[in-house]
Amino acid sequence: MSEPIRVLVADDQALLRGSFRLLIDTAPGLATVGEASTGVEAVALARRHCPQVVLMDVRMPEMDGIEATRRICGAADLAGVRVLILTTFDLDEYVYAALRAGASGFLLKDTPPGDLLTAIRVVASGEALLGPTVTRRLIEEFVRSVDQASPYRPGPAPELSGLTGREREVLMLIARGRSNAEIAEHLHLSLATVKTHVGHLLAKLNARDRAQLVIAAYEGGLVSAAKRNT
Repeated sequence: MSEPIRVLVADDQALLRGSFRLLIDTAPGLATVGEASTGVEAVALARRHCPQVVLMDVRMPEMDGIEATRRICGAADLAGVRVLILTTFDLDEYVYAALRAGASGFLLKDTPPGDLLTAIRVVASGEALLGPTVTRRLIEEFVRSVDQASPYRPGPAPELSGLTGREREVLMLIARGRSNAEIAEHLHLSLATVKTHVGHLLAKLNARDRAQLVIAAYEGGLVSAAKRNT
């Protein structure tokens, strides 16, 4: 039998941590490796146990989930660790910042248990967990309404000039929420070719996964252009 997917739970509420741990430990193929009540503990335990997935709350004492996510996702020795953000509200500037910091997706805390378990497996497999429509709505709302004095405001727009015309087309379709198979059909390319283009985009934009590609497309102005051309 294959080894279970290792999960670290980080939340400042003991009751929630215990509930998540019970749910995960009773699910086939999953196992918790620890609990963290602060961002500092989350980073330390991630280094100690190298989980495949960290369920990360965004609002914790000592160090918030955003900084903890940035440190985990930015560490070369933790390249295999994925962060899945847990939040109370989907339109939350903290969620946006966490996605920019390298998180592979986000879930609301009232997500049904079965969906949470599925999400853990998806993220552990290396995929991003996000509904592109929801993610774009999150970005749009944040960019529109956030106070520019906020420490979580968008950074400099990503540089897209180094992309080829085909790579820009692929990125635009990723931002629209198309899967690799749908992109291949739309552009009349093989699935292998699309995967190659996605790999080039990840490398050129220094993006961890598709979640960050969606953000790069929006911040670089490509999504707005796509909407005008739709």
